[in-house]
Amino acid sequence: MSTEAPPDTEAGRWHRLDRRMLLIRPVLDVVKSLPVLIGTVILGRGNGWEWFGLGVTALTVLVGVSHVLTSRYRIADGQVEWTTGLLLRKHRAIPLNRIRTVDVTSEPKHRLFSLSAVRIGTGRHSVAQGSGDDQLVLDAVSQTEAHRLRTVLLHRKEVTETAPPPEQVVAEVDRKWVRYAPFTLSGLAVVGAVFAAVWHFAHQLDIAPENVGPLRDLLDDLANTALWLIVVVAAAGLLVVVSLLSVGGYVLSFWNFKLTRESEGTLHVRRGLITTRSVSIEEERLRGVEVKEPLPLRIAGGARLTAIAGGLREGKGGDKGGGLLLPPAPVGRVHEVAAEVLRENFDPATVPLNRHPRRALTRRLTRAIGGVLLLTAALSGLAWIGFLPSWMWQVALGLVPFAVLVGWDRYRNLGHAIVGRYLVSRSGSLARATVAIRREGVTGIVVSRSFFQRRAGLITVTAPIAAGRGGYQVVDVGESAGLAMAERAAPGLLTPFLRRDAQR
Repeated sequence: MSTEAPPDTEAGRWHRLDRRMLLIRPVLDVVKSLPVLIGTVILGRGNGWEWFGLGVTALTVLVGVSHVLTSRYRIADGQVEWTTGLLLRKHRAIPLNRIRTVDVTSEPKHRLFSLSAVRIGTGRHSVAQGSGDDQLVLDAVSQTEAHRLRTVLLHRKEVTETAPPPEQVVAEVDRKWVRYAPFTLSGLAVVGAVFAAVWHFAHQLDIAPENVGPLRDLLDDLANTALWLIVVVAAAGLLVVVSLLSVGGYVLSFWNFKLTRESEGTLHVRRGLITTRSVSIEEERLRGVEVKEPLPLRIAGGARLTAIAGGLREGKGGDKGGGLLLPPAPVGRVHEVAAEVLRENFDPATVPLNRHPRRALTRRLTRAIGGVLLLTAALSGLAWIGFLPSWMWQVALGLVPFAVLVGWDRYRNLGHAIVGRYLVSRSGSLARATVAIRREGVTGIVVSRSFFQRRAGLITVTAPIAAGRGGYQVVDVGESAGLAMAERAAPGLLTPFLRRDAQR
């Protein structure tokens, strides 16, 4: 393969990344290299290791600068091509008919110079391939160029000078919805991460709490305080901190949220305060919706809505939340938006569901109570050998009534239905989810049952679909009802097997 890029032409002209990124990239690379630089300067003083740190930092900056200077891309011959590298050249080409998503993100480093990062995804991802093998990232283009790329790659047409056709607004965020933020408990993850980082840092430096003056005084005060008061104050303080962090995260993530429908048949989501994000979902690839109701959010009367669509990536970091259609909002508004997105008169997720046999309740109670009893037994054993205080297993045993309630709620939420073109399924308690998928998108039927399910006369029916999680389950349904549902969901697929069993 030639190392020279093809000459520029009017059609299929090669474009470079925006040079303004050269003002940002070196600074970011230096910041990333600070741990190595500081470590070598402090630990290697007088041994020459500080030069090693400076060399690593310089190499990192050089690689970043060369990436910006040598990266080129173009759209020609039915594909998007990208090439980069100074010493080691890389070249990728993605056919336009394989492109499923164009995700435009503007982090603070981009917004400083009105730039954007464009993720071009094919929707094909596997753990073996790695997270970056199914997408092409152009991390420094102007906002105008990002809009052009989204239009060309998704709608296969060039941007014209005329004003774009008006978009139909499907949903916008209401600032009153921030009241649902504390019930998402997203701040709890932040508190846990900060606590783990501080704990790890203190452990690495061999810092004990009793050796730190303020902490030592606090521990002395707590030693003379009633245990119940410590628990109440700690729980209240944690609740306040988690609520504040959750509200802050909600504002940062969903500020100016807007869901629109474009004339080309594309759903367009824009959101974000400091880091803005723009995601496009082609309606022809939409296979259904999922209404998620974690227990605290459900108690507050809220829910959130996500799309089940081919090509959408759901993962961590920049991939997380790609299918979000509505942030935590009133559950009634969520169902209205779901109906509008599906172009239906009602949200299929609101239909009455068929209940599952009482044997499914027994399985849920057994799992919930059994898990608590196993935890109690383990803590009791550790307390018996003197490794833990005895009150811990007593507290664990007190969770049995809560486990019973969770098991009952999990059974109460179980259900399924077939309404029109949709297969609807609901499950979960602490994280309840109702899924409505279009039956024409179902690619097969998988019927499975474990040893304990066979004894209870229950089965699990999985509907594979080329979208979302790749398959959605109806768990612990009665055998006859489950097979009848599967036959209706995908007519004819199970008929040969059912006839074979009948002949036996």
